[in-house]
Amino acid sequence: MLTDVSAPVALFLFAHQDDEFGVFARIEKELRAGRRVRCAYITDGAVTADPDLRDAESRAVLQKLGVSTHDIFFMGRQLGIGDGHLHSSVDVLSGWLNAFLDMQPLIVACFVPAWEGGHPDHDLLHAVAVRLFAARGCLEIVRQYSLYHGLGCIGPLFHVLSPLPQNGPVELQAISWRDRLRYLRFCLSYPSQWRSWVGLFPFVLLRYLSAGFQQLQHVSIPRLGERPHEGPLYYESRGFADWSTLREVLNQTQHPETQSSESPLISSFKCNTEDGVRCCDGKEL
Repeated sequence: MLTDVSAPVALFLFAHQDDEFGVFARIEKELRAGRRVRCAYITDGAVTADPDLRDAESRAVLQKLGVSTHDIFFMGRQLGIGDGHLHSSVDVLSGWLNAFLDMQPLIVACFVPAWEGGHPDHDLLHAVAVRLFAARGCLEIVRQYSLYHGLGCIGPLFHVLSPLPQNGPVELQAISWRDRLRYLRFCLSYPSQWRSWVGLFPFVLLRYLSAGFQQLQHVSIPRLGERPHEGPLYYESRGFADWSTLREVLNQTQHPETQSSESPLISSFKCNTEDGVRCCDGKEL
């Protein structure tokens, strides 16, 4: 499909291939609004399957949604960020994302994984993106989407597409029954991840049957200093990481929101503060 390079950009950031299942409806909404949807995957996704297979699966799903192949970026292998190892490459991600944003002057919306304790890669990507957008005065254009978390769950059980109350009010976008069925079919488009989807799909199905909404929340800097929720986090229950380690990683990495505008990390990428749709080159659309 043809891409209007002058169109305002909606940026979707994903930690892993197939994370796009959390924002199918929003991707299509942004495209209908005439925005150029650009999607970036931050880790190589190699823990559970060949990255080439995972890339192809997500690319095919995004193309069905209407995203141009030229606007899909698989950065994990290029940046050397392994699946489950973002904690050792936070500065690499911060540097790349900062440079990427410099080249996207028309960003009017950004969507990041929720701060919810589901997977350490999700939370770290969230933190890096929130800090960078806050440093530019653009935090109001960022929204978080829930994938999965373990609040109130026992052992390996989890909630899917269920925003945490701790993250604030939820913005709802109704999803038609026709689209719910389409999105469920898309969820079956990741054969390399069948083991994960054996556990995920029943909960996604129940979510679509019981509540047909795309749910998004605002983001905030103060939340990054808080444990996502009380009790064991899902990634702690699975032995992937622990909150104290994640917090230490974040504390040891750069905090662009505290640096001066003359810092090399803070580019000319800015948002104005006027009413209307905000554009990251300071123009109003």
